[in-house]
Amino acid sequence: MSSSAAKHDVFQAIADPTRRQLLHLLAQQEMSVTVISGHFPMSRTAVSKHLRVLSEAGLVREQKVGRETRYRMQPEPLIELKDWLSHYERFWENKMQALRRFVEEDPDEDIPPAKPHLVKGQPKKEGQ
Repeated sequence: MSSSAAKHDVFQAIADPTRRQLLHLLAQQEMSVTVISGHFPMSRTAVSKHLRVLSEAGLVREQKVGRETRYRMQPEPLIELKDWLSHYERFWENKMQALRRFVEEDPDEDIPPAKPHLVKGQPKKEGQ
């Protein structure tokens, strides 16, 4: 398997909820794996594996600082995701416009007037 085939794409990388949480965390600041691990109920090794997937997708960059490795988010690869999703925005926009029309409709237009001779679905008896 070639090295380019072994790399993860952005879609694969963000498919996992833990990796999405990692990105959210790293978007705020650069952190070491030890600090990152403190935010998750898993081993440091498991966190490192998730970071490796994010790194292979280009979403995280690592930098050696002394004896520790620090990680930071690289948002540029998310542009691929944004471009892909933008194609489908028109479908969402159509649904939102339909919802807006439905909500803004005058509800009295579609409801027939109440019939005074009916009480709880029963016809009113003569002489009442």
